[in-house]
Amino acid sequence: MAPQSLPSSRMAPLALLLGLLMAACFTFCLSHQNPKEFALTNPEKSSTKETERKETKAEEELDAEVLEVFYPTHEWQALRPGQAVPAGSHIRLNLQTGEREAKLQSEDKFRNNLKGKRLDINTNTYTSQDLKSTLAKFKEGAEVESSKKDKMDNAQDLLSFGGLQVVINGLNSTEPLVKEYAAFVLGAAFSSNPKVQVEAVEGGALQKLLVILATEQPFTAKKKVLFALCSLLRHFPYAQRQFLKLGGLQVLRSLVQEKGAEVLAVRVVTLLYDLVTEKMFAEEEAELTQETSPEKLQQYRQVHLLPGLREQGWCEITAHLLALPEHDAREKVLQTLGVLLATCRDHYRQDPQLSRTLASLQVEYQALASLELQDGEDEGYFRELLGSVNSLLKELR
Repeated sequence: MAPQSLPSSRMAPLALLLGLLMAACFTFCLSHQNPKEFALTNPEKSSTKETERKETKAEEELDAEVLEVFYPTHEWQALRPGQAVPAGSHIRLNLQTGEREAKLQSEDKFRNNLKGKRLDINTNTYTSQDLKSTLAKFKEGAEVESSKKDKMDNAQDLLSFGGLQVVINGLNSTEPLVKEYAAFVLGAAFSSNPKVQVEAVEGGALQKLLVILATEQPFTAKKKVLFALCSLLRHFPYAQRQFLKLGGLQVLRSLVQEKGAEVLAVRVVTLLYDLVTEKMFAEEEAELTQETSPEKLQQYRQVHLLPGLREQGWCEITAHLLALPEHDAREKVLQTLGVLLATCRDHYRQDPQLSRTLASLQVEYQALASLELQDGEDEGYFRELLGSVNSLLKELR
């Protein structure tokens, strides 16, 4: 059965919402510039950017749905009765067929249509299907490969016309799929975009994300929400400080201890590694530049992450995750154990399970590294893992 069309009294404001969000998507997709990478830390020292890229790529495709929304292209297409048309589209009546047709405006006209417009919409007046339609189209645009500058411009367009708060409010939906769409769009918008990150924290996004992670939700919804949380916290010490105040470490601790949450646990451990190393790199940068109190370093010094990790039992939690069977997961856990060593050394030494696990991994990776050497790989993957294991064992003697 075909979806029912929206009442005419709600068509105009919804069309504006669709049009503005889609306009940001289209300008995002049509640009192909390749500016220099934006980063707040030295990319040679941190794997955070690569982690973000992998996490974005690893996000699962959501099932496509039949939505009664017209998606224009640069070619004329016939409109079906009841379809919502994005604001700013070209519409004409085909005198030969008697059908209404629509197509896109040029990229410049779409950009001009965004200027001076701001949404003032109470999302509670729309059904979950309305929000799902809007967020599904924006998510489709966010998944198109583009440059860093295009992604930042797209997110700032979303911010400029008030769409960011609309998407944040989508996290309140009672329908899990709407939460997933909203979280994915937010995660893409937050990535290395300070203006959007600040607006999101002030708009209550951090609290909403933590509530979803702390309550019973489908796994796929929590996966997208964790992606958004990671994007919001990285390179943003103010959000990290608010995260600690709101009990974020307790929320993540409960999350990784859930049955069947191993994939999420690895992502959480990777996030913790990135947050700890961010602060370390900020301190190193200040020493190299001989700045006594750079603003960025002062912000990071207000983030008391390591004491919180120790108090909340993350020394034990991280050590036990080393028993995961996947080599990639072990690699991330070993990295995190290394950066937590100064804080957790006593816990590690008193943990017999960790000692047994490290000894077992040493034997396993010695065998695998030997096979690499036979294949002519002097600096192979398993040799690197063996080096990490040996280093930890040496430190814990």
